[in-house]
Amino acid sequence: MTSLDFGVYALTAYHNKKVMEELEKGPIKSASEEISSEARTLIDSRDLDSLKQLQLLILGRLQDSNAVLSHFNDYSEHCFGDVSADFSRNTRLLRTMKSDLDYIFQKLRSMKAKILGTFPDALPDEATIQALDHRPDLEMPQ
Repeated sequence: MTSLDFGVYALTAYHNKKVMEELEKGPIKSASEEISSEARTLIDSRDLDSLKQLQLLILGRLQDSNAVLSHFNDYSEHCFGDVSADFSRNTRLLRTMKSDLDYIFQKLRSMKAKILGTFPDALPDEATIQALDHRPDLEMPQ
């Protein structure tokens, strides 16, 4: 087989393939047209128009909701920028206060232990403390 014969053979095969594709497209197209015409007869055009109007209404509402949420996100971002520095500063302050209170209570426990070591009867026991303490318990709901 020469290169010319091969070229003719390839061209013929390509042409046959295109013809077959065109022949297959014809029945598929006619079948799809038939199905769509049958579907059109099953559904009333007024119902389709009503569905389309409802879809447009829903689309409008969703677009409005999206705009409101976008505005809220922008507002929230702005507010967060305003309070972020205050929040960071107050967080550092609370950590420092906690550290200071931990140190104070550690010193108090140490002093209490020294006092009890030197003077065992100097501080009241738990039962006496509870009897004398008339402050409300802030941990319990009222």
